[in-house]
Amino acid sequence: MKKAIFPGSFDPITLGHYDIIKRSIPLFDEIIVAIGINAEKKYMFSLEDRKRFIEEAFADEPTVSVVVYEGLTIELCHKLNANFILRGLRNPADFEFEKAIAHTNRLLSKIETVFLLTAAKTSYISSSIVRDVIRNGGDYTVLVPDSVRIMD
Repeated sequence: MKKAIFPGSFDPITLGHYDIIKRSIPLFDEIIVAIGINAEKKYMFSLEDRKRFIEEAFADEPTVSVVVYEGLTIELCHKLNANFILRGLRNPADFEFEKAIAHTNRLLSKIETVFLLTAAKTSYISSSIVRDVIRNGGDYTVLVPDSVRIMD
């Protein structure tokens, strides 16, 4: 069984994340979207909201599930018997950063990282851009799945 962990903070999930997950469904038997908890980070959305946004976006996809975790992603992979880490790449800077992490993970665990390039139409979207648009009252809805709703 080919099982992949797609780790991130997803604060919030963007159309870029959504695209990577949708395109990876035919590649893996199971995809676990793993929301990492980082005590050092200030989040805009609660953990519960971030989890709900993802679960609602993939409610019709039985092979996609969501978990919350702390610690190393490779430890989560071992715990859940996942053989792959899935990552999206938007640009060369992402590649350099992700390459170093992938080499380290392979050295420590023998777990392979699979990279998918973001679609051209979503390659500019990041969670930090979405948060900035929200903070400044812009139309964030064109950057996120429909499940991401902000209550006024």
